[in-house]
Amino acid sequence: MSSFRTSPSRRAVLGAGLAVAGSAALSACAGPGGGPGRSGHNAPSAPGAPAPEGFVAPDGPEVLAAEKARGSGPVRTVRLTATAGSLDLGAGRTVRTWSYGGELPGKEVRVTAGDTLDLTLANHLPQGTSLHWHGLALRNDMDGVPGLTQQDVGPGQDFTYRFTVPHPGTYWFHPHSGTQLDRGLYAPLVVEDPKEPLAYDREWVVLLDDWLDGVDGSTPDAVLAELSGGMGGMDHGGGAGGGGHEGHGAAAPGPAGSRGPSRMMTGASSDLLGGDAGDVAYPHYLVNGRTAEAPSEFRARPGDRVRLRIVNAGGDTAFRVALGGHRMTVTHTDGFPVRHTGTDALLVGMGERYDVLVTAGDGVFPLVAEAEGKQATALAVLRTGAGATPEASARPKELTGAVLTAGRLKADPSVALAPREPDRTVRIRLTGGMARYDWAFDGRPYTPDPRHAVKAGERIRLVFANSTQMWHPLHLHGHTFQLADAAGGPRKDTAVILPGRNLSVDFDADNPGLWMLHCHNVYHAEAGMMTVLGYRR
Repeated sequence: MSSFRTSPSRRAVLGAGLAVAGSAALSACAGPGGGPGRSGHNAPSAPGAPAPEGFVAPDGPEVLAAEKARGSGPVRTVRLTATAGSLDLGAGRTVRTWSYGGELPGKEVRVTAGDTLDLTLANHLPQGTSLHWHGLALRNDMDGVPGLTQQDVGPGQDFTYRFTVPHPGTYWFHPHSGTQLDRGLYAPLVVEDPKEPLAYDREWVVLLDDWLDGVDGSTPDAVLAELSGGMGGMDHGGGAGGGGHEGHGAAAPGPAGSRGPSRMMTGASSDLLGGDAGDVAYPHYLVNGRTAEAPSEFRARPGDRVRLRIVNAGGDTAFRVALGGHRMTVTHTDGFPVRHTGTDALLVGMGERYDVLVTAGDGVFPLVAEAEGKQATALAVLRTGAGATPEASARPKELTGAVLTAGRLKADPSVALAPREPDRTVRIRLTGGMARYDWAFDGRPYTPDPRHAVKAGERIRLVFANSTQMWHPLHLHGHTFQLADAAGGPRKDTAVILPGRNLSVDFDADNPGLWMLHCHNVYHAEAGMMTVLGYRR
């Protein structure tokens, strides 16, 4: 953990002019009629900021009307504390880091679709922070992007996120402030379906992560500073770029002497990812907060039908996931149902989620998450009977069997978008490379102004052209899109685009506001690979 003071990042400075675009006051200070807002003795009063000219504000009347239309179910009240402290990763490995409530992952939040979530975040960190509800089509002023939909929740302050949770599925939450995601600040959000169609006996929530914070002096901010220096001729990608680091939220490099060893990775390669597998060499890879030398165990009975909810909470690592001795049936991706599809293994990019069903065998079985292309694995254990715990190096044959990626899936008819020609096509080029670490969209690093305009009621087609030599998991806030390159593709909010390839996705513009679109590699995003889709008034 680093307790240094931070100077405002360029992202924070850029956002100051826009702040939380609101008509009279920031949504962080909403009063009657605005609903959620700050609370507590240390909560400041912030001046309002006008909405970007011609665009819907995050707390505008259109947003409030959309939230009202969702209804308001039973209220689920939660209090969450972001704090600095020590965490045990197992096998005697203790790190100083930041987490929610001193747990890794943070404690699961579970609600039912239609409920109202009322969650107060208390910030006990030395930096400002926020909460983004990854994958939820929620009200815009609760989306948790500092400088765009709210202000940072400052040290010693708290903030209450209150919104209707519209869709069942597997989701998670994390900060959208600098590189904080690559610490221990993440937790699962499970939204149960009141009309659950799946039949199963047990449920296993599985969070995957790559870890470096607090190991030999490393911090994510120091890693970002190292990466931002580039690799000279050792370029991961080509294409135009804006140059320089466009920060996001409260990130800042660590002080001199606290950088730790170099974490810059070279030579990581994966055919599944189109070549280069990643930028960062992590010392540990985790399943549910534990290293492979001290894995967590999930207990069931032989013959139990187990639903696994798999979340990749990593910063720079795709995981190839398999359960030894079992074939998996994929039922959902990113919270939305798909036609059931069998596979030996899954490839899960950062931010993606998959739900799978397995029928548990009799014995002890390794759930292995291989850091794709990085020559390392993470491990958890399914135990239904007696037997020794698998070795940390366990590598079941399923890892080299059939590997499923999202493009093989088809949306369940209940969630497939109605056939319709796009009303608007937005074309976005992915640019940048490792030589200058200038990742961006269309050669322009992030600024919080809306660059891509849409109108409520339109069918939007996003066409991404990846001109880099690196893969990127792209995440759209506040919406779920359908992969459009193949008829009937799955509904998702995060999709991997391979180097030199194009990807088309369709979504319905049915959730007004200002919404971020970005690469979910936290270091690529912080270098500038983020942009904003804005609804025209």
